[in-house]
Amino acid sequence: MTFPARLPAARVENSMDAPPLCWGIMGPGWIASRFAESVRKYSRQQLVAVGSRSVSRSKEFARRYGIPDAYGSYEELAAAPGVDIIYIATTHNQHCECAVLALNAGKHVLVEKPLAVNALEAARVARVALEQDLFAAEALWTVFLPKFDVVRQILEQNMLGEIRSAVADYGEHFEPGHRIFDPALAGGPLLDLGTYPLSFLLSVLGQADRIMAVGSKHPSGVDGQISALMTSDAGVHGSMSTNLYNFTPTTATVVGTRGVLTIERLFNMPGPLHVRFSDNTVLRYEEAHGRHVEGLHYEAADVARCIVRGETETRKRPLEASIQTLEAADRIRQQLAHGPPL
Repeated sequence: MTFPARLPAARVENSMDAPPLCWGIMGPGWIASRFAESVRKYSRQQLVAVGSRSVSRSKEFARRYGIPDAYGSYEELAAAPGVDIIYIATTHNQHCECAVLALNAGKHVLVEKPLAVNALEAARVARVALEQDLFAAEALWTVFLPKFDVVRQILEQNMLGEIRSAVADYGEHFEPGHRIFDPALAGGPLLDLGTYPLSFLLSVLGQADRIMAVGSKHPSGVDGQISALMTSDAGVHGSMSTNLYNFTPTTATVVGTRGVLTIERLFNMPGPLHVRFSDNTVLRYEEAHGRHVEGLHYEAADVARCIVRGETETRKRPLEASIQTLEAADRIRQQLAHGPPL
């Protein structure tokens, strides 16, 4: 049995080479700040407007990032002239309504993950985007990173042999008062941290034909921790865990009959990975460790290229994949005795 001599190279183009679009930001919070820093530093995308329910908050964000127009409502931003696309970075429970608002106003949208709080809402976003013939995507920034292009190639080329299982986790510590503890804001780890391991497992399995989930409550009323085991019809196993109590290894592993892929800590952020083949040969892909500022520009650049080409979705995160992830999240929630999906 022979094994590969090298791993594929990342095919992701320089973000500076992407055609610039005029962006509006809806919801000037923490992740919007990281997005603004990233696209200003690593791309030619233009931030031209920001909207919030507080005009003073919008003006402060605009001042900080050199954005010319600041609005005191989401409706004003959606109607603003000169805006090509709106990056929606509101709290989870507002993603669907804000996306629909922007799409109906004729704006393309990039919606911070999760695309919506359940599959029904996500399908609504997809339907409105189709009706308006506009671009829409979930800003799951991980899948746009160069290392995940390498992961896709490893799987597409069957370098690991027959896939048998995949494992991923993500836990993090949060200070009291964080929005993740608020049930009214669709808090809890599943739609936040859990989106990363859940979407990764589904990208390997293709579809979870069976899901078995357990969880426990946090005193705030949201889930404190969740674990899920899933299987495909082909017999591939997937295992994930997520919690809001403290930091976990945050790695991802895919086990095949020829080799094992390990995406090193923190698997959802810029960084290295390696494959250990059955003959104990190890091949590494090196990528500098980074966080949001070093990585969010890749999603903006990919989206800009898609829109200029006249495409209404990105192949790196099709709307169908976003809906599929939320369908699995809905099934997990139902098993945790929370009743119907959010």
